[in-house]
Amino acid sequence: MSSPAPGAPASSSHRPPHLISGLILAAAGSMAFSGKAIIVKLAYRHGVDAVTLIMYRMLFALPLFLALAWWASRPRGGVKPVPLTRRDWLGILGLGVTGYYLASFLDFWGLQYISASLERLILYLNPTLVLLLGWLIYRRRVSRLQAVAMAVSYAGVLLVFGHEAGFQGPDAVLGTALVFASAVSYAIYLLYSGELVQRLGSMRLVGLATSVACLLCIAQFALLRPLSAAEVAPEVIWLSVLNATLCTFAPVIMVMMAIERIGSGLAAQTGMIGPMSTIAMGVLILDEPFNAWIIAGTVLVVAGVFLVTRFGSPQGR
Repeated sequence: MSSPAPGAPASSSHRPPHLISGLILAAAGSMAFSGKAIIVKLAYRHGVDAVTLIMYRMLFALPLFLALAWWASRPRGGVKPVPLTRRDWLGILGLGVTGYYLASFLDFWGLQYISASLERLILYLNPTLVLLLGWLIYRRRVSRLQAVAMAVSYAGVLLVFGHEAGFQGPDAVLGTALVFASAVSYAIYLLYSGELVQRLGSMRLVGLATSVACLLCIAQFALLRPLSAAEVAPEVIWLSVLNATLCTFAPVIMVMMAIERIGSGLAAQTGMIGPMSTIAMGVLILDEPFNAWIIAGTVLVVAGVFLVTRFGSPQGR
């Protein structure tokens, strides 16, 4: 087989199959994650609250993540996985609380007050938050370019927030604060999960930590709401099933498979399709506004995050 001439673009037949499949998985996973906000906003139209809604999402997701934890804990090639120690369980509990319980609940709560577009832009700041926390906690160096990129990203969020606050008022402030707290909680998870990921593997850790979060969300409902609160519209049930499968479990698997094929850096950059897909679905499905403010804010956020991830991704993930 002859090789292409020097300088000639490689044809699709010469691209590694894992690259193409990895890019498709990363894009599909990002869009599936982004659909969560749309489903949550649709469910709120049926009079359900955040505590009940996240309970149903996690109730339907729990069997899937328990199965994932079991599958990832099986012996492979005759090699048994490392046994879980008390320290491992404490780490899993802590990561389950920060990365999946608090981050999810605060996000659902915040979506009661702000648009899906603004929510996705705030959550997309995650790489910048990991960078900031790494500087605050571990004194890791932040380059001048990274600092400028972060400023650009936050300027984009402030632009969209300022526009939304004009017609949402105090609700926009509360919703933005809740979703930003969700992003911080997940950034803490990313910062501290590195050691356990290396010890247990990403799939096993995600399965166990998310199962912990599912149980906490169910327990939260049992403590804060009467049993009668579980009586919701049938649409809420079906939307929660969709949220648990298509927008929670499936994207976790797709993103993990994408990272195995193309690496975390390229997977993260492919994930930039997420904010755009959320905005598109928000406009088409929820009739959310689409104007120059949202376009400008999205461009700034995506550009800033791209620079942060492209030139020196935060360590310790």
